[in-house]
Amino acid sequence: MSDEDGGVITGAHPEPCPACGAQYEADDIKKALNTCPACAYHHRMEPLERIAYLTDPGTFSEISASLSSLNPIDLMGYEKKLSEAEAKAQMKDAVITGTCTIDGRAAILGLMSFKFMGGSMGSVVGEKVSRALLKGAREKLPVILYTNSGGARMQEGIFSLLQMAKTSSAAAELDRAGVPFFVVLCDPTTGGVTASFAMLADVIMAEPGALIGFAGRRVIEGTIRQTLPEGFQKAEFQLEKGFTDMIVPRKDQRKTLAALIDLHKGGWNCPQKPEDL
Repeated sequence: MSDEDGGVITGAHPEPCPACGAQYEADDIKKALNTCPACAYHHRMEPLERIAYLTDPGTFSEISASLSSLNPIDLMGYEKKLSEAEAKAQMKDAVITGTCTIDGRAAILGLMSFKFMGGSMGSVVGEKVSRALLKGAREKLPVILYTNSGGARMQEGIFSLLQMAKTSSAAAELDRAGVPFFVVLCDPTTGGVTASFAMLADVIMAEPGALIGFAGRRVIEGTIRQTLPEGFQKAEFQLEKGFTDMIVPRKDQRKTLAALIDLHKGGWNCPQKPEDL
């Protein structure tokens, strides 16, 4: 059966595929990297599952692991929500970051979890993403971020919105250092994450069928008083309009990322200004 966040629960009889209606054993879906064996529909996937198929075994080493969210605006009930989210996602917050190798290529990898309060970006998520980007700039390591978010975490008020500027600034530092930055947009990537670091990468990839945008369809249609085209926020539409660079199925992501790291290696130590030549 499917859970409320769109993932697949391991069991004997999962629900039919939402795209094609095919029904398979949960183990078959798991072997296909949480995709439908018939139509390749991409179910949502959690960070630890992604680490398992992306990185070389035993190479992922978490960074910034001790950070945990506080309650900066003293919002009633927020601590309880954080505790519930931690138990549900089995993570201390909505992103995990670390160093790893991917097919022998060293990199910094960050992955978001929609199970943790909708993957919302609070102060800890912003800090961990920023630290990962700045570490990449210092150590000349490419940074790869998998985004899966409903946007800024309103429970932290202005502190959540500040993360948009902070992560964008860190991405700019990585760019100034001449180190490549790759993002994989997963379903969904919306709100303040889309409006900040998710769209600042050198190469922006997306998983098939991923919902990508800022505001929701109904909000936009209510604002502009027009009917939007069907599927206008899906990855395929975004690729057609030049919003993303490529759509990469899950089974191809490891080799694609390794190839992109190799492709960008030659320029990492290039002078950043004409006068440096």
